[in-house]
Amino acid sequence: MWTIFRKELADHFSSMRFTLMLALIIMVSVVTAYMVGTGLKDQLTGRAMNEIIFLYLFTSSGGFFSLADFVAIFGPLIGLILGFDAINRERNQGTLSKLVSQPILRDSIINAKFLAGVATSAIMLTALLLLISGLGLLVLGVVPGPDEVGRLLIYLVISIFYISFWMGVAILFSITFRSTASSALASLAVWIFFSFFVAFGASLAANAIAPVDDPQNVEAVMLNQELTEGLSLFSPLELYNQATATLLDPMRKTTQSLVLSGRFEQLSMNRFQSPLPLDQSLLVVAPYLTTILAMTVLCFALSYLAFMRQEVRSA
Repeated sequence: MWTIFRKELADHFSSMRFTLMLALIIMVSVVTAYMVGTGLKDQLTGRAMNEIIFLYLFTSSGGFFSLADFVAIFGPLIGLILGFDAINRERNQGTLSKLVSQPILRDSIINAKFLAGVATSAIMLTALLLLISGLGLLVLGVVPGPDEVGRLLIYLVISIFYISFWMGVAILFSITFRSTASSALASLAVWIFFSFFVAFGASLAANAIAPVDDPQNVEAVMLNQELTEGLSLFSPLELYNQATATLLDPMRKTTQSLVLSGRFEQLSMNRFQSPLPLDQSLLVVAPYLTTILAMTVLCFALSYLAFMRQEVRSA
């Protein structure tokens, strides 16, 4: 498996599509980070530095979207590109039958291909995170504290699992379809559906189940909002957004966008506006992190079973 892993890793780093993809991601991220950094520097001139100012590089909008939003929307493309032709390309070239005829375990092939894709995406995200952090140090002149570093490291791990899930989807379609074009189109269709149409469908379903006839009816508004947020969690994008938004913003105490509170609760929240510790933020987002991890493991397990049960014939 180690030999196949090194070969797949070398193929990824030497491919032209990887070079173009990495250049595009770095270009967009650096431009966005520079815009965010210069904007924050102008806003904070003459003011006391906030202890969580470094995290604003990843959560503040740079004119179009933040860096966290960019990874959430376009990060799955990394996984799809790395995995849509992992199996059917070798099958069409006739190298898969030669590979399985060697004295190696068959599951070593699928394991090595998946691990090579995970390692490639992890290296890309780590390099991107370090690049943006270095740019933030130069532009803002603020050194991140231990809590901020811990949040960024956990954010990196979540992002790797998030991209690995989409890579598992692409590998599954690569095993299912013999044509690389079909697997690529199927992977893109799934990404578009879960990333864009699930949220729209959740809103329509919530309005049909619990319509809000009177905006002054607090209970109806809360029920509609809870249904919308609950149904939208079927999208991996929404799970990732909720987890990373709460993790990268220590001032955020809950993942809910609408919270019903009384007069005394509002007074208490106004008096105690302090950042949430890292361990408390992890407790808030633990269900989302567990779900993303479970989805990644389940998707790879389906790919593993499909590959092990599929017949491979020589050309």
